[in-house]
Parts: sequence; C-alpha cells; structure tokens
Amino acid sequence: MIRAVLLFAALFAAASQAQAEASLERGQTLFQTKCAICHNSDAAAGHAVGPNLQGVVGRKIGSAEGFAYSAAMSGSAGSWSAEGLDAFLTSPATALPGTTMPFSGLKKAEDRQSLILFLQSLSPKE
Repeated sequence: MIRAVLLFAALFAAASQAQAEASLERGQTLFQTKCAICHNSDAAAGHAVGPNLQGVVGRKIGSAEGFAYSAAMSGSAGSWSAEGLDAFLTSPATALPGTTMPFSGLKKAEDRQSLILFLQSLSPKE
C-alpha cells in the first residue's frame, strides 16, 4: 500500500514537472513568435523597438535604463509582478491607457501564464 502511494506521488511529481517544462517551452515559443520582433531577451543584446525584457519580472515599471518609454509607462507606479504582467498581456491598451506598445494581447490565460513563466526564467540568478 505504501509503495503504491509513493509510486503515485512520484508520478504526480513527474507530471507536474513535465507540465511546468511544457509551459516554459510554450512561453519561449510565444516569446519568439509574439514578442521577439520588438523585444530582446538577452541582456547583452540591449534594447530594440521595445525594451529588453531580461529581468523584467520584479523590475520597476518603465525603468529599463536607456529606453525611452511612453509617458504612460514611465509614469506608472509599482513593479512588474506575474499578476501585473497577466493584466498587461491580456490587453496592453486597457491595462495601461496611453501605452505605445502595438500589441493587442494574448487572449488565452494559459498562453499568458506560459509567457510569464518564460519571462520569470529571464531574471538574473542570484
């Protein structure tokens, strides 16, 4: 009986890990197809049309050094959290009126969560 419970727990943990990896993989694909046309994700690459997104999660909104943000973005308070990114990625113009980001948003919650997971993976490791 104990062996069956342990086996179930191990299988559940493996499935959870696989799901997380699939989400991260999906997030990277979404970044490449939806974001990389305007944003870089490698710190060495600098800014493009949009700001470099290396370390965006936890960063003060509108604060990437050397990037000229819209007044709406640079005047925003707070830092980019998973929840804030979810709202912004749903509809940038609704979440932050006046943003100059020409992106209509990601309608599927699972796509947003996968992209956020990928963005979190870009944060500098301490």
